[in-house]
Amino acid sequence: MPHRHAVPELRTDRLLLRPWRDADRDPFAAINADPVVMEHFQATMSRAESDRFVDRNQACWDEHGWGLWAVEVTGTAVEAPVPFIGYVGLWPADHLPGAPLAEVGWRLARAAWGHGYAPEAATAAMRFAVEEVGFDEIVSFTVPQNRNSWRVMEKIGLRRAPRRDFDHPRVDPVAHPHLVRHIFYELPATEWRGAQADGPASTSK
Repeated sequence: MPHRHAVPELRTDRLLLRPWRDADRDPFAAINADPVVMEHFQATMSRAESDRFVDRNQACWDEHGWGLWAVEVTGTAVEAPVPFIGYVGLWPADHLPGAPLAEVGWRLARAAWGHGYAPEAATAAMRFAVEEVGFDEIVSFTVPQNRNSWRVMEKIGLRRAPRRDFDHPRVDPVAHPHLVRHIFYELPATEWRGAQADGPASTSK
C-alpha cells in the first residue's frame, strides 16, 4: 500500500487550504453538477464521478505528497456563502511530455467567483510546490475561451508559452472539437524565487 502523506494546512489572508473531509463531498458534487462551473469541460459529473475524483485526489496525496486542497473561507472581509468553496492545488500533468510536471488548478463554486479566491489560494499552492516539493516549474493550461481561468494564471505570475500549446489527448475531438486545443502557461521555479525576493505576494503567509 502507498505511504499516506499528511496533507498540510496552508493559510492565506482569507482562506484555509486543508485536507478533505467527508462533509465536503455533498457541496463538491453540487459544484461538479453545475453546468456553468463545468462549461469548459466535456460534461458535468454525476455524484459517483465526483466522489471518485475525491478518492483519486487522496491517492495522489498518498503517492506524491502533493495534490488538491479543499478550500474554505476564513476571513471576514468578504462574506462566503458556505465554508467549503471548492479546491485549489496541484495535479499531475502526466499526459504532457516532461516529468514530473505539476499543473496548478482550481475549481470553485459559482457563488465564490469574483472575490479573488482562486489567485490567493493558487499562490499558496505554488509556494508549496516550489519550496516544499521542489518542482522546477509550475504549469497550467486551459481552453482559449476560458477567460476566467487564464486571467487567474496571469494574476499569479504564469506567462503564456505558445510553443507548448497542445491538443488535449483526453478530449473527444468529434463530440467536443472546441475543447481540444489548450493554451499553455508556465513559470520556472527560478523566476518564482526571484519574484519572491523582490517582494513576496501578500496573498499567502
